[in-house]
Amino acid sequence: MIIAMLILAATYLVMGLGRLPASRLDRTGAALLGASLMVATGTLSLDEAYRAINFDTITLLLGMMIVVANLRLAGFFGLAAQWIGRHARRPIVLLIGVTAVSAAFSAFLVNDAVCLMLTPFVIEIAHAMRRNPVPYLIAVAMASNVGSVATITGNPQNMVIGTVSHIPYGAFSAALAPVAAVGAIVVVAAIVLAHRDEFLPTATRRDVAELRVHWNGPLLAKSLAVIVGAITAFFLGVPPPEVAIVAGALLLVTRRIRPERVMREIDWPLLLLFAGLFIVVAGAEKAALTPDIRRAVGELALGRPAVLAAVVAVLSNLVSNVPAVLVLKPFVGELTDPRKAWLVLAMASTLAGNFTIVGSIANLIVVERARAARVSVGFWPYFRVGAPVTVITLALGLWLLP
Repeated sequence: MIIAMLILAATYLVMGLGRLPASRLDRTGAALLGASLMVATGTLSLDEAYRAINFDTITLLLGMMIVVANLRLAGFFGLAAQWIGRHARRPIVLLIGVTAVSAAFSAFLVNDAVCLMLTPFVIEIAHAMRRNPVPYLIAVAMASNVGSVATITGNPQNMVIGTVSHIPYGAFSAALAPVAAVGAIVVVAAIVLAHRDEFLPTATRRDVAELRVHWNGPLLAKSLAVIVGAITAFFLGVPPPEVAIVAGALLLVTRRIRPERVMREIDWPLLLLFAGLFIVVAGAEKAALTPDIRRAVGELALGRPAVLAAVVAVLSNLVSNVPAVLVLKPFVGELTDPRKAWLVLAMASTLAGNFTIVGSIANLIVVERARAARVSVGFWPYFRVGAPVTVITLALGLWLLP
């Protein structure tokens, strides 16, 4: 038990730090090392390690990555940014447009990919309007987080929860979509209050030059048709992993894009990270968490939604949201109202990502993409918006959840 808990603690320490000090070992490497040590120390057999991996989650994430890759290669995100630039001639309209597009896309596509694609276009539009791009980049990151709350396919941690909890896609969305919609409004209001000078009523109206976007019409039409079909199947109750992988596979059948280009767009390290963490958590669960302990810990405090949300929010900012969900997963299933607890876990782990600039991978993607374009999004400019947004959206979410 001691060895298993040490492996879990060391793995999660690297998760929180992002990299092992004095080493190049990153989060994915730490997860794989921790998983291999669980087998090497005899905590899990190799067969138990294989069974610990939730292949439904891996399949769902892989399928959605292929779908998003095809959208990017078809020019979909560039066309969306072009539409925003064409209609947003005032700063406040630009902010609302960026927030709405980022939140809406993140509701059905993986939010990290949405941030990756939208960030350079938002910078280009802001520069064309001679505006400060920072508030709009903050909107991209925060809106992608709150928007991804709405569905099982919105972000990786929701995919884990959706496959483990077996909550139907439609029921999940019916419970959390209102939270996402209200959250997007809160994001806009908080950014406007924090950047009053940027959004004064007297701000100059400017026409934006048309963005140059390369797009592939046939591939775009095919990708959108597949996505519409996939979303329909999600709401009809077809298992999301099955829908996602079939949708992704169908998009690989084309004469226009070589499969290698699509495969290069897939975040393979993230899939390996998931597999490793599943094994690490399973090892710790087998060695230390008996059913009686899980039940006692869960009933002690986590049965109260507000307490569970607070614990999830803190843990998500310490080790990131996916590891937080995996370590809390054994306790949630033992609670008296597991369905609501799963929804609270999904909501809190996602909304907590807005607290600081390092709170979610989506935030870091925006920061790094902006840095490449010589735009700096600092910790304090983000935090003074993110902290109140997180507290307010969590409170509203607890109130709105059925």
